[in-house]
Amino acid sequence: MSKDVIKIANCSGFYGDKLSAARELVDGGPIDILTGDYLAELTMAILYNQKLQRGEDKGYVGTFLKQIKEVAKSCKEKNIKIISNAGGLNPKSMACEIKKILSDQSIDMKVAYIDGDNLLPRINELSNEGESFQNIDKKIPLSDSGCITLTANAYLGAWGIKEALDNGADIVVCPRVTDAAVVIGPAAWKFNWKRNNYDALAGALAAGHIIECGCQATGGNYAFFKEVPSFDNIGYPIAEILEDGSFYVTKHPGTGGLVSKGTVTAQLLYEISTPAYMNPDVIAHFDTLKIEDIEKDKVYISGCRGSSPPNDHKVCINLAGGFRNGMEVILTGLDIEEKAKVFSNALFNSVGGEEQFDEVSIQLHRTDKENPNSNEESMASLVISVKSMDAELVGRLFSAKIIELALSNIPGFFAQGGVKSSGPVIVYWPALVDSKYIKEIVHIGDQEIEVIPTSQMGFEEIYYQREPIKIQEIEKNDEQSIYFGDIYGTRSGDKGGCANLGVWAKNSKSFAFLINYLSVNKLKELLPDLKDFDIDRYELANINSLNFYIHDILQDGVSSNNRKDGQAKSLGEYLRAKKINVPKNILEGK
Repeated sequence: MSKDVIKIANCSGFYGDKLSAARELVDGGPIDILTGDYLAELTMAILYNQKLQRGEDKGYVGTFLKQIKEVAKSCKEKNIKIISNAGGLNPKSMACEIKKILSDQSIDMKVAYIDGDNLLPRINELSNEGESFQNIDKKIPLSDSGCITLTANAYLGAWGIKEALDNGADIVVCPRVTDAAVVIGPAAWKFNWKRNNYDALAGALAAGHIIECGCQATGGNYAFFKEVPSFDNIGYPIAEILEDGSFYVTKHPGTGGLVSKGTVTAQLLYEISTPAYMNPDVIAHFDTLKIEDIEKDKVYISGCRGSSPPNDHKVCINLAGGFRNGMEVILTGLDIEEKAKVFSNALFNSVGGEEQFDEVSIQLHRTDKENPNSNEESMASLVISVKSMDAELVGRLFSAKIIELALSNIPGFFAQGGVKSSGPVIVYWPALVDSKYIKEIVHIGDQEIEVIPTSQMGFEEIYYQREPIKIQEIEKNDEQSIYFGDIYGTRSGDKGGCANLGVWAKNSKSFAFLINYLSVNKLKELLPDLKDFDIDRYELANINSLNFYIHDILQDGVSSNNRKDGQAKSLGEYLRAKKINVPKNILEGK
């Protein structure tokens, strides 16, 4: 390990990512730390069901154990540390399983695990202390949710990881830590940063945010995908962090994909709201940093300013929200709207009316074309979904009633099955808890080490104020009609029940037009199906970007909403498909 830099590679962006990525990163070139991020909000509910079905000793990401079997020997030989949040709901059990693997392979590595994130056993106690677990988006206390709480896990920070590494850990098994914590922790360990070295910590937080989703930083899901030389054997991201918190993003040589200012900008904008990106260790101000192309597949990020962390920890709560069922019925040819009405009325009359369900969603998607050139071009889809706390009401009988209409209703009837899988609905409930109630424990050997949140240590509060950036004026001249995506990139995704839509320009001239043109009202005009949602706009002029935060578009999270794209992954590409008029002079050298 170089004394000047720590090389941190991330082999996983979600539960289900490429299994061989861990081995490829370990074998593909020099790294110091191998990380893996597996925990989306919905993953916690999946792991809860795993514990219910397979036993209390489960509740972790089992595929990570397969990766450990493949790379442990090489990591020992190369002195590579392994840090992952794959412990999920049961980091202790996962640590035990890892120790068995190491023993079977006669590998001497020290395993630590962290817990203290699980607040479920303390919900009543904390409620009695005045913690309401109010939904961040809906402003409703947990007691008014009307649902049973399944999981409640605080997003822990990085200092438990640093403590484990300080005590000689080779493998650190984490529970629900923030996605970037697995990067901040080893960087803080390497350089022995102090808790209030906020600028350096903010840089590491930005690095962690950029590499947390794996290949999304190396050309995956990239708006200008034609710039990516190859999608074969796409490389996974590596952050090379320096002592001041500045860092490089790169990938191993000989891999596919692309690391560029654009791919890094896109990922920086992913799943954020305000540019003041909060973490229990620091607030990183993404509107202060600088992104530069250095060489092929290597980008330098510097200047990220940091502020004191908030006094609260975010809590990922999952609730049992009842049950759902639904189907996509294909309508073909003429009189589409009349066919949708006739079919919907007949269906709900046959099951006893809409009012008996807790929620009914009927969406007609007009994908049909006038004078179609193929059978498929004449088709529209009618998506019907129902929810109820009564499993029987939305069970097989509801599906059967749809099928019963196959020969007795509209012409050309056929169905595609459920848009979302039928069964239990998981409601995501984001909340905050006072950090004084967080009791994070590092378990290593025979030791149990308590880690206190930074906000509880009495440091002077610092909040960095961004300096305004002057935007050049664009001269009025002839306009040209183009697709939005001809010159602007986007990246979108889910934030619980909300979604974000990041937009960036490739240069300051096209950004000068964008910042004045793309207001919230203009966005709603371009994407009329967003007109009923509250939308916040944030400016990141330092990286020629805007970010839109769309409230409640995803209802109560991925599992609960009725959208075809329940994670808003395609929202950015929807915007890029729209025609807009722009001044011709911003197209020069585009």
